[in-house]
Amino acid sequence: MVEVRWIQMTLFVTLLLLQFTAVTGQTSSSLITRAGDDVTLPCNKEIKHEDKCKSTNCLYNRSGPAVELISLGVINNNGFTKDRLGLTADCSLVIRNVKTIDVGRYTCRQFNKAGEQQGEDALVVLSVIYMEEQKYPDMVVFACSVLTDSGCEHTVEWLYEGNETDVEISQLDCLATVTLKTHLNQKSKYYESLKCNVTDRQSGNTLLCKVDPRSSCENTGSTSVEGNITPSANNNTPTPAGWWRFIILGLATLVMIVVALYIWKRTKGNQTQMEVNTVHREDEDEDEGTVTYENVGEPSASVRLH
Repeated sequence: MVEVRWIQMTLFVTLLLLQFTAVTGQTSSSLITRAGDDVTLPCNKEIKHEDKCKSTNCLYNRSGPAVELISLGVINNNGFTKDRLGLTADCSLVIRNVKTIDVGRYTCRQFNKAGEQQGEDALVVLSVIYMEEQKYPDMVVFACSVLTDSGCEHTVEWLYEGNETDVEISQLDCLATVTLKTHLNQKSKYYESLKCNVTDRQSGNTLLCKVDPRSSCENTGSTSVEGNITPSANNNTPTPAGWWRFIILGLATLVMIVVALYIWKRTKGNQTQMEVNTVHREDEDEDEGTVTYENVGEPSASVRLH
């Protein structure tokens, strides 16, 4: 596992350097949810008695120019699956079946009948908890990561209620992996024993997520916090922090690949050793099966039977 630790340490230094690209900016709210869940992004409704949110626009920005998801109450189809979007009675944006591509900044903006903006923009930064499972003949590997539009502001760790000698845990800021030396027929056992613990370092709020993809995360505190959000100096230019989620996804994939290569090399080595032992044993058997008969009367004559 030396290769795994070396790669993780190298990537940790790279990610740590990228974190320092962030600077303080405007105050806004942030939300975190698990991939596959539904989430509601609040909009500070300024216009009372509005009919079907006809004065509300919702914009989405990740690393390039902002796109309008909602235009005066009408849902557009701009890169999002249209049936995954919706509006609540108070004009908050609903995203169903959240995916990793949904990570980014969402702005709610309202206008009066004269076309003038009412109140300030309501900005929500959405982060997504992504969990992945890889199965091998003699072990299972889980990865839990937080994908965000800015630098990593969360701590990710695995909690295991079973025998610690059965697992190996590796942890970075926004990524943690756990390897279980268990048989696949014990799936229900480790599904119940494993939880991914995600903590917001600014607020201390925590989410507990089971590995079962059908379950939602348990909220042990409010995940909506006030913090300093970095504004994009140029909406047309991706920032290093804007690529954070891609780095985390790539890191998770790389860890999975390294583990797979390690298992393959170990398995191949065991097979080679078994072949050598088999050949050696056959040679021994041949030697043990050799019998020499000597003719006492004629010393020069001998017969060897195999």
